[in-house]
Amino acid sequence: MEEPAFTLGVEEEFQIIDPETRELRSHVQEILEEGRLLLKERVKPEMHQSVIEIGTGICKNIGEVRQDVGEMRTEIIRLSKKNGMRVASAGTHPFSNWADQKIFPDPRYDQVVEEMQMLARANLIFGLHVHVGIKDRTLAFQIMNEALYFLPHLLALSTNSPFWLGRNSGLKSFRTKVFDRFPRTGMPEYFDTPAEFDDFVRILVKTNCVDNGKKIWWDVRPHPFFETIEFRVCDVPMRLEETVTLAALIQAICVKLYRLRVQNLGWRRYRRALILENKWRAARYGIEGKLIDFGKEIEVPFRSLVDEMLEFVDDVVDELGSRREVEAVHWILENGTGADRQLRTYEASGGDLRKVVDYICEETRYGLAIETPLEKTAS
Repeated sequence: MEEPAFTLGVEEEFQIIDPETRELRSHVQEILEEGRLLLKERVKPEMHQSVIEIGTGICKNIGEVRQDVGEMRTEIIRLSKKNGMRVASAGTHPFSNWADQKIFPDPRYDQVVEEMQMLARANLIFGLHVHVGIKDRTLAFQIMNEALYFLPHLLALSTNSPFWLGRNSGLKSFRTKVFDRFPRTGMPEYFDTPAEFDDFVRILVKTNCVDNGKKIWWDVRPHPFFETIEFRVCDVPMRLEETVTLAALIQAICVKLYRLRVQNLGWRRYRRALILENKWRAARYGIEGKLIDFGKEIEVPFRSLVDEMLEFVDDVVDELGSRREVEAVHWILENGTGADRQLRTYEASGGDLRKVVDYICEETRYGLAIETPLEKTAS
């Protein structure tokens, strides 16, 4: 079996912020005009006009991911400032109301709004998507099935949406629960072969549930047009280096699962319903909670599970050139996820959500002028 390239592609969704009110501003069209001249297809709108998405090219390694994401973040921030706006990277806006946001004029989005109605209009959330290149579809499904176990771990590390409509939601990732209201989201079922999945999509298309596989929005999915599996479970993080760390960890998990398979070994599958229990805990508590170790049938502090996960991928990260990036998970554990840091800012400011927005904007541009390893910085 030829080893997959395990290339990476990263997409981040950002908030466009009015610097005076700190609210979301439906201003993406003005930024897109110049952005497309400079970044071409790597910058695009989302359904709401207060959202802008950037996407890397096909990256051979994590160093290229850092360079691509850094360049695009820098350019989007520059263009936004030129148009009198700011950019914030968080899974939800702390207080803006979705009802005040305009929908981007596009037939595709019009169709989604017509089908989903208020659910679509209220889906004002911001995620991180990481593509891992695996050309062999049979192998891609095998790795995707085994990677389901790690999705709650990835969510916990990325949690960055504690506020919704001006209230502390009590969850570290409220974005997750907002998106759960859509159909065909959340944890996928297991598909043992590409043919099983293709037949599933065929039935959905034939019965007018979807027009193509892109309207399957699972936490991880086989991309319908690219030779990748796409991890969609994460909140978009605040800092560039947090995005790089998550992308490096996702790549390392996929490579490790592949190496086990080459050795006629594999990662044990657990019931989807059990993994959903861990996903709930990750969304609720982030890195401060406990997840279930299904093999031992006990609760384990998330921080202990991180040590096990790092040990699991340890023998592939040097070959991938991503040891520094993967081990920067420790920075997140020490300083808190975006959700933890937002909540600390909220408490320190006496409950001023505008200060929280300012903090998110500052963190979004952190490290862009001078590349600084995440694990050596102060919070």
